[in-house]
Amino acid sequence: MNRLLIATAVVALSAGAAYAQAPAAAPGDAAPAASAPALTIAAHGDIADTLKASGQFTILVKALDATGLTPVLKSAGPLTIMAPTDAAFQALPADQLENLMKPDNAAQLQGILTYHVINAAVPPAKITGSKGPIRTVAGSEVQIDGTGAVIKVNDATVLGEVGVSNGTIYAVDKVLMAPSAAAPAGGAH
Repeated sequence: MNRLLIATAVVALSAGAAYAQAPAAAPGDAAPAASAPALTIAAHGDIADTLKASGQFTILVKALDATGLTPVLKSAGPLTIMAPTDAAFQALPADQLENLMKPDNAAQLQGILTYHVINAAVPPAKITGSKGPIRTVAGSEVQIDGTGAVIKVNDATVLGEVGVSNGTIYAVDKVLMAPSAAAPAGGAH
């Protein structure tokens, strides 16, 4: 089962991604004012190592390990991850998080986690002043909005970001749910 999940993730990662569509800023254009990040993340090598070293993504790290996705986030990339903080996971209904972490629900959890990963470099310079969809590894799109004072991903707010050796990490304040995953997640057994 784990080999199948890892193979699925690798195939999805090799499928590519679409970028947010917005007019490119002219060289002299000022970027919209962004508020200071609410969360500082220090780079510690690749995505997986940085998430682990931060200490603010322990539930995400455990979920990535449980679904076999950690090696994917250690790959050469470039990758971008919208990383829910521990507080974001803890905001889920307790039974939902508990059910998702059960071994029998690894495929569902993996689907949710791959909805947080983009198989491309999406640095802040690409987001600032832009708004539009970006395809995730799960195949669904997230809506990124960098036109306001804070960056939004769907209805989540980016709390901080860091560039790492194989991509970019954006800390978000909510667990993102693809439209098809939102309803069944609470009813997992």
